[in-house]
Amino acid sequence: MTASDRTVTGAELWAWREQALAEARLAGVDADEVDWLLMAVAEVDRLSLRLGTVQQRAKIPLCYPLAELDRRWRQRLTERTPVQYLVGETPWRDLMLTVSPAVLIPRPETELIIDLAEMAIALGPNGDQLAQGIWVDMGTGSGAIALGLAQAFPLAQILAVDFSAEALAIAQVNSARAGLSDRVTFYQGSWFEPLNAYRSQLSAVVSNPPYIPSALLPTLQPEVINHEPASALDGGNDGLDDLRLLTAQAPEFLVPGGLWLVEMMAGQGESVRELLEAQGCYRDIQICLDLAGRDRFVQAIYAP
Repeated sequence: MTASDRTVTGAELWAWREQALAEARLAGVDADEVDWLLMAVAEVDRLSLRLGTVQQRAKIPLCYPLAELDRRWRQRLTERTPVQYLVGETPWRDLMLTVSPAVLIPRPETELIIDLAEMAIALGPNGDQLAQGIWVDMGTGSGAIALGLAQAFPLAQILAVDFSAEALAIAQVNSARAGLSDRVTFYQGSWFEPLNAYRSQLSAVVSNPPYIPSALLPTLQPEVINHEPASALDGGNDGLDDLRLLTAQAPEFLVPGGLWLVEMMAGQGESVRELLEAQGCYRDIQICLDLAGRDRFVQAIYAP
């Protein structure tokens, strides 16, 4: 393949964009995805696309031929493949993360979990101590939360656990991409199983576990249920299977005063609160809302 195979005129790219936008509207796909795809594969920016000045350029380099771009766009329309998988990356906080069908696509609403962790440490009586301790991201997937924690707490040691070797490989790529490989240690295994050496040593357990009730999975958008890993979505009959495990096992690993912080599905807040209260060793249990005002996170302090 020559460089000329991967070069188009601005007029050609604009014509492709106009057709793709019309197809997106007909298919019920967010039209913004067209420009996201173009910015990922072509040397164009959002302003030139919005103003139409891209049409005036004589040559625009592409990552691959226009025919391949069109093939991937067909995949988006007909197979409902998420555009993030087609591009192979997605922005999250100030990171650009590699993604594949081996990992859940990090959601914008999950970004708030890092802010909540920072707030808990800033307001906590032993915050300075926890900020320099050992933190774990349970079910790390792409590594998004682990890397966000590493950025937020530069003196902390970050552990990232996932059952999937394929997911851990992606997370390690992202760790290197973010320049944080020396800050995050990866463990393969189911939840706390690979962390026996860290009993009573963790400053915080943070997780975005599977929490969707099994019966609801078929009702999810095709982009989700047909392409994202079911193991990262399915939370069992009531969606709480993994949240129960995290609630019950974390006390064996947390230091006194340690932070427990998870994401959940909207509407599960009171159920998770009850799980924590039933353990009898958590205090300051708080249900936290996302930016849309839905209960999305629960945090608590381990107090044996």
